[in-house]
Amino acid sequence: MAFLTDTQELKPGLIIFRRADVKHRNWYCRIKVPQQDRYKTVSLKTSDLNEARDKAFDHDADIRFRVKHEVPIFEKSFEQVATEYSDYQKSVAQSGQITHHRWECVDSYIRLHLIPYMGSIQITHVGEDKWRGYPLWRKQNGKSIGGGPPKDSTIRHEMMTFRAVMNYAASKQYIRENQVPRGKLPSDKGRREEFTPQEYRHLHTFARGWIKEARSEWNAWYRNMAYNFMLVMTNTGMRTMEARNLRWRDVDVRTDRQGRPFVCINVRGKDKFRELVAAQNVASYLERIKALSKATKPDDFVFTTHKGKSAITLYQSAIGSLLKESELLRGPTGTIRSAYCFRHTYATFRLKEGIDVYFLAKQMGTSVKMIEEFYGHITPVKNAERILQGIPGWEPIAGGGDEPTGSVNAGGAGAKPAKPRKKK
Repeated sequence: MAFLTDTQELKPGLIIFRRADVKHRNWYCRIKVPQQDRYKTVSLKTSDLNEARDKAFDHDADIRFRVKHEVPIFEKSFEQVATEYSDYQKSVAQSGQITHHRWECVDSYIRLHLIPYMGSIQITHVGEDKWRGYPLWRKQNGKSIGGGPPKDSTIRHEMMTFRAVMNYAASKQYIRENQVPRGKLPSDKGRREEFTPQEYRHLHTFARGWIKEARSEWNAWYRNMAYNFMLVMTNTGMRTMEARNLRWRDVDVRTDRQGRPFVCINVRGKDKFRELVAAQNVASYLERIKALSKATKPDDFVFTTHKGKSAITLYQSAIGSLLKESELLRGPTGTIRSAYCFRHTYATFRLKEGIDVYFLAKQMGTSVKMIEEFYGHITPVKNAERILQGIPGWEPIAGGGDEPTGSVNAGGAGAKPAKPRKKK
């Protein structure tokens, strides 16, 4: 290199030199990394030749130690690594493995909050203390879109991205594996933005007219698919990723001991598989989807585009349009709703109908603790007869079939209250 002057080779793979492109006379050293075709240049910060030689040998020994013990050699700032991670996630979104919206969220967490918090600190200096200190810093220095303090759920997602950046750094060997923070994430105790029975009846009724108002055959097709997708999701409690992976061979109609038909669905997320069940009405929704679809072979995806390809976004645009036009886009807390709210609606409706939390947790692929923590606001009044059973003065009433049920299922318009039968 032209700017190197006074070059001296101390041993094979180790040289010291001065730079002609700077005013000072300090020495630098360049060290070849053992077993790699890479070099590391270090400023020795001294103009004394003997001191420079000693420091160069010290740095050479340090490099060899790092290689032997698998300690990172080249250090980057948190900002550099986080930006690199965001670029990687963008490429993942472009390949269809995650949605573009998901990448946009990750990128905004990094640019707007994580980088300002970390500054230019080297990634090797980021430890558990920085991890634990983030929630307090975020509440003191950040605001939500509405202007108030950020919600715990928002901070939780930002810290998930924080950890993902550190895991990425470890995979690239920028840091050691044990430097990835393992502390607990802040709990997310915010209310889920489910639909109330009244809202869901309105959404279901509105959707029918919304489909008829489609401007083209193509637009009507997507509105029909989005509508039936909504019905399947609200009647099964599936996660969106599970719906994205669902194939026709995963769906099976069976009968119980009394001969009643039900739908058995095998779903899978990233690595986990589970089985859930649904009422016969879900089979009807799936049949309508199959009649619309160009992909109906056993290995084809259930939710597809108009051309029969896997629907990566799961009709995000159409669902957003439906929620906006029906004036149900924002929930009670002002949070913008998405397709994931159908899962929360399913959980809420089932709890109100008195399902045991253990069976609900199994059905939804989660834990009893999560159900109790996030859906604790569901009133126990609906289950009074179960809660009070066995208490003196609260004996079961035999032949109580004359009472109206007034239930609302997750199937759409909601069942009307049964009329009391007239006694003869």
